[in-house]
This record gives sequence, C-alpha cells and structure tokens, in this order.
Amino acid sequence: MNLPNALTYSHTLLTECVAPGDTVVDATVGQGYDTIFLANLVGKTGHVIGFDIQQAALDETQQQLTLTGLGAQVDLHATGHENVDDFLEANERVTAAIFNLGYLPGGDKTIITRPETTLTAIKTLLPHLPRGGRLILVVYAGHPGGPTERDAVIDFCQRLPQKEYQVLRYGFINQIHTPPFLLAIERR
Repeated sequence: MNLPNALTYSHTLLTECVAPGDTVVDATVGQGYDTIFLANLVGKTGHVIGFDIQQAALDETQQQLTLTGLGAQVDLHATGHENVDDFLEANERVTAAIFNLGYLPGGDKTIITRPETTLTAIKTLLPHLPRGGRLILVVYAGHPGGPTERDAVIDFCQRLPQKEYQVLRYGFINQIHTPPFLLAIERR
C-alpha cells in the first residue's frame, strides 16, 4: 500500500464532509477533475460553483460534465476565485471548497494563481463554512511565483484562531521537484 499523494488525499477529505444536497466550490476548475468529483458527491440535489479565468478550461470541463450527465448542478464562472462573494448568498453554507494553486497543467505556465486573489477567496469562504466544513488547498510551488503564494497561504493559515479552525498540512518531504502539499482548514 502506498501513501496517497496530496491530490488523492484531498478527495478523501472531501468525501468525509460533503453529502448529497450540499453546496461546494471548486475555486480553480482547471481540467475539471475536482469539479466532476464534487458533482458526484453533492448529487442531483447539490450545487457546485466553479471558477477559472481560462475559458478553455471551463469549456473542457463543461464538455466533461455534459458527457457524464452531471452538468445540471454545476455553475461555471469565467472569473477569478477572488470574486466568489458575487455568487454566494449572505448566509449560504458552503460545505467544502478546493483550490489547486499554481498553473493549469499543459496550459500557459505564465497564468498562475496569485497570493492576493487566493487569500481574498479564502477569507471570503471561511465564514460560509459550517462546523466540520473544509477548505482544501493543494499547493504547487515549483514554478515562478509559487514560493511567494505558498508562503503567504501558510502564513495566513498559521494565524487562524485555533478555537475556530483546525489546519492540517500533509505532503511528502523527501521527494525531488517540489512535490505539491495539502493544507486543509476545518471549521470547529
């Protein structure tokens, strides 16, 4: 048996807290794997809200959603995750959110997530988490700009009040090429 990597473990953590009928956020749609995974978890009665600034990523994801029959409960938005507040009601519960920080694999490596927009989205989503809700960040830092975002996100997470949130860091420490790691914020 092998230890799960950060991305695989993120799905384990989501499975533990997301149920049919929930509202969830895919803050970085990318190739749509997390969007489809979340759509399966929330079922036909749930709601997935997805964000990406690259139209090609949204188009590919929409095609996959259509092919799998999961598109009805998914709303994709061609905007950055920092605008998540524009798509949530004031008291709306968001059971979980996932971010894959970095760039779109196989895409333009100069289009990356940035600390200021990522932190804005995190700060917006945290009050929407119910007790036991989770915000998952898969942090890819092995590219220009990656270490800056990694440091900003870790610094923010370390400052979250322990009485309100638990923060887990999970990742391999003996691998080459800056492997991704996971940060999971859970509301207490």
